[in-house]
Amino acid sequence: MVEFRESAGERQSKSAKIGRGQAPLRLKEIKITGKGKFPTGIEEFDRVLGGGLVPGSVVLLAGEPGIGKSTLLLQLCQAIGRQSTILYLSGEESAEQLKIRAERLGLKSDNLFLANETNLEEVEAKLENQSWQLVIIDSIQTLWSDQLSGTAGSIGQVRESAARLINLTKPKGIPLLLVGQVTKEGAIAGPMTLAHMVDAVLFLEGERFQALRLLRGIKNRFGPTDEVGVFEMTEKGLVGVANPSKVFLGTLEKVPGSVTFCALEGTRPILVEIQALVTKSFLAVPRRVANGFDYNRLVLLTAVLQKSLNLPLWDQDIYLNVAGGFKIGEPAADLAVCLAIISSFKNKPLPAKTCAFGEVGLLGEIRRVAQEEKREKEAKRLGFENLITSRNTKNLLQAIKNL
Repeated sequence: MVEFRESAGERQSKSAKIGRGQAPLRLKEIKITGKGKFPTGIEEFDRVLGGGLVPGSVVLLAGEPGIGKSTLLLQLCQAIGRQSTILYLSGEESAEQLKIRAERLGLKSDNLFLANETNLEEVEAKLENQSWQLVIIDSIQTLWSDQLSGTAGSIGQVRESAARLINLTKPKGIPLLLVGQVTKEGAIAGPMTLAHMVDAVLFLEGERFQALRLLRGIKNRFGPTDEVGVFEMTEKGLVGVANPSKVFLGTLEKVPGSVTFCALEGTRPILVEIQALVTKSFLAVPRRVANGFDYNRLVLLTAVLQKSLNLPLWDQDIYLNVAGGFKIGEPAADLAVCLAIISSFKNKPLPAKTCAFGEVGLLGEIRRVAQEEKREKEAKRLGFENLITSRNTKNLLQAIKNL
């Protein structure tokens, strides 16, 4: 609970505005005067947004500390700053620190203005004094207002700061980028209700000690909500990966427990390697460990294999890993996971150039998944000739028989 004190003058001002809103219009009477999307110049970023930024839109970029959010935003300023005036307000770093980072990345822009500011009233003054084409707030948790008693980062401060900034930039058609830090649980620090106030929510994720970064779209009012952008962290910043399959695939050697799976992230098919390790357990309850895959789904598929194929997995430890730090959430990976477990248990590799995808039901049946044709086309393009799917049961039976 945060106490919010409002002066009498503010109450009278709000009361006077009641009833002065715009009259409802018919759908055919509404004219679209705003411009369409404009590309940012970063292809992977535009892919997640659905083509680029929309004038007046509000985008929330979230991610763990040190994952590369500020680096990505500075590169965004470099790409957009050639023709647009940008205001970058940082509450966590000084202007000198941002310049040092920009020089390290080799970025230069005469239209980029930097400032260190955390007071909401001062931020509003800077927005009103000059016309900007893009405003970046890094981060929303650092802003505080004189009108609230809570500290910066509290629920009241974050909601009030976001609401006032949105009301200030949206009528002017200024795109607003808000940076949100992520807690240990993976949620946006402070209130997750910010997701309902903004137009798009993007998550930048990945291991801090690995070069790969994934930009996921969680919410997008102007485009797809399931797209993913793939970046690689280099000395010159984040570089977009045009062919992510080459990053997530291993050496493609015939090794027991290794299966290639074709995932579908939005409209992009990506080939990843699923690895399984099945070993004799010396514990009362065998271990089930999943990295990049749902744990409960792994337990379910293990039970299906024991029931349908009579595999004695009750005394085996099962470790499952999705190579490259990729996270799989779709049931299309069931078949690849099952084949990887069988391959490791019998210590026999699958045939070379094999790719598998399909949903496995509780009765052991293989179900079709979304856009199988697109997955098959991508797998064949990368040289995979032996496809194991719900439509190709002959290859599936032959693969199990060989194992």
